[in-house]
Amino acid sequence: MLQQEEGSTRYRLIRLLKTQGGLSISELSKALAITEVAVRRHVHTLEKDGLVRSSLVRQAMGRPSYRYRLTERADDLFPKNYPHLTLELLSELEETAGADAVDRLFAGRRDKLASRYRDRMTGRSLKERVAELSSIQNAGGYMAEWESGNEEEVYYLYEYNCPIAMVAGKYRQACQCEKTLFRQLLEADVERTECLADGGIRCAYAIRPKT
Repeated sequence: MLQQEEGSTRYRLIRLLKTQGGLSISELSKALAITEVAVRRHVHTLEKDGLVRSSLVRQAMGRPSYRYRLTERADDLFPKNYPHLTLELLSELEETAGADAVDRLFAGRRDKLASRYRDRMTGRSLKERVAELSSIQNAGGYMAEWESGNEEEVYYLYEYNCPIAMVAGKYRQACQCEKTLFRQLLEADVERTECLADGGIRCAYAIRPKT
């Protein structure tokens, strides 16, 4: 995280681009009190990491110059308060509209996700659907893995990270909706055998063909 690099040249450079943006190598060099060669080296590394992009700016007089800005990806380097905001909004919804409104909110999210990913499951075997679901969850930051069980057509899906852990810890509808979503997408029986929100080291699911 960016906070851990506070005081480093990289931190100072990124902070400058965050607060001022559109800076040239020369301007960065002066602000950081380091050589332009050193600035170019840092900027080049940040460009390779997808954190900085450049644009050519033409001027009324003189040669065009490159200006550097942070990319959208770089925004993840800065502190966020999304989980706390989400909890506050859910709490407000529960107080004003009741617990049923919270249930409907989670169910709506589940149905939208099911609609979004249903086509990716069409025409696939259960094994292929489990593999595809693992890829979907990985893209969402769940650090998912899957494996075949010892029994025929039994599969296990593991999630070692929960991006919504703070929300799931208070609103268990999130966990229930995830299990229901998996059942819908996999068209299979899904049993949760371990849960991060309950203190487990992962969320684990046993998946079997519908009986």
